[in-house]
Amino acid sequence: MITPHGGTLINRVAEGKNRTQCLEKAEHYYSVKLDSWSLSDLVLISIGAFSPLNGFMKQKDYLQVLKDMRLSSGEIWSLPITLSVSQEIKDKLSIGQVISLKGEDGVIYGILEVEEIYEYSKKAEALFVYKTTDPSHPGVKKVYEKKDYYVAGPVTLLNKPESIFNKDFQTPQQLKQTFQSLGWKTIVAFQTRNPIHRAHEYLQKTALENVDGLLIHPLVGNTKADDIPAEIRMKSYKVLMENYYPRSRVVLSVFPAAMRYAGPREAVFHSIVRKNFGCTHFIVGRDHAGVGDYYGTYDAQTIFDQFQKEELGIEILKFEHAFFCIKCNSMATSKTCPHNNDFHIHLSGTKVRNMLKNGQVPPKEFSRPEVIEVLVTEMEDKDL
Repeated sequence: MITPHGGTLINRVAEGKNRTQCLEKAEHYYSVKLDSWSLSDLVLISIGAFSPLNGFMKQKDYLQVLKDMRLSSGEIWSLPITLSVSQEIKDKLSIGQVISLKGEDGVIYGILEVEEIYEYSKKAEALFVYKTTDPSHPGVKKVYEKKDYYVAGPVTLLNKPESIFNKDFQTPQQLKQTFQSLGWKTIVAFQTRNPIHRAHEYLQKTALENVDGLLIHPLVGNTKADDIPAEIRMKSYKVLMENYYPRSRVVLSVFPAAMRYAGPREAVFHSIVRKNFGCTHFIVGRDHAGVGDYYGTYDAQTIFDQFQKEELGIEILKFEHAFFCIKCNSMATSKTCPHNNDFHIHLSGTKVRNMLKNGQVPPKEFSRPEVIEVLVTEMEDKDL
């Protein structure tokens, strides 16, 4: 199986007697409340999805990631994974202290050993990570909304949030076992926050020609308010798999992370995380993890040119923008289709979302009829 990033799959999940003892102690610790974004980060650190991280980043790692897209140990890492606290909370913390991490529901989900507390520049973080300080950018907006200090240190997961640990989720260890049971040695991962339209399907099946299996790994954590809700997207993925994919060669499992909308940097992050989930290949298409016009169409592909393939440890499959050609009567790209733009129907998640929200039914060239039926019905039922 593919080696996790940094060489070892981190496991910070307390079990059995150790968990019971930790929970008893945690009841008496000073507690910090996590929003859904930070809670998902806690889980993903603890189960090894964010290996080699074993906790929220210390300042040395944080600054190195902003500047060079590397941890202080030298491993490639492109996004800060941090926990912000207010001045009021910061003044109640001390180095070496163990604190409880509670969800918005009041449940203690984990603990953190405080190794460092530091101030940071929101503007600098926005500029390095998102290449803009525009508060209209959803990622930048999130940075500006955070508290003024970061608390850092190793974490331990004590309770598993039911919102994450459901039937559609598999941990890195579980997915690796699934791949092994299927006899797969090469696995390509596909990241999405949208319903799968025909262009996505084309990329996935093209990639599937060259590997043993496909992992459809939709992000279901925090997304923009105008993105289609995760539960609706999951129904659309399942109906697509039932009707158009070979069942023995595709696995669907959710990725419960928050969407950063960091474009190129997030593409690198997504590839490393899928490596930790046991994948050997990762698809990067047009404007991966982008939003608006903040990034160039293929910036998320060219960013990988600065890393050695062996160091990254996962094969990046770069695809041209796919479209439906009326003349060819099939999906194609500029590499395979000789016809001009007059014959091309360009597809995107944004177009599909906008059509659905305007009461329009996307044509079959956009999405499979079964997928459209699920989306239209579900969005009408929820009055979206």
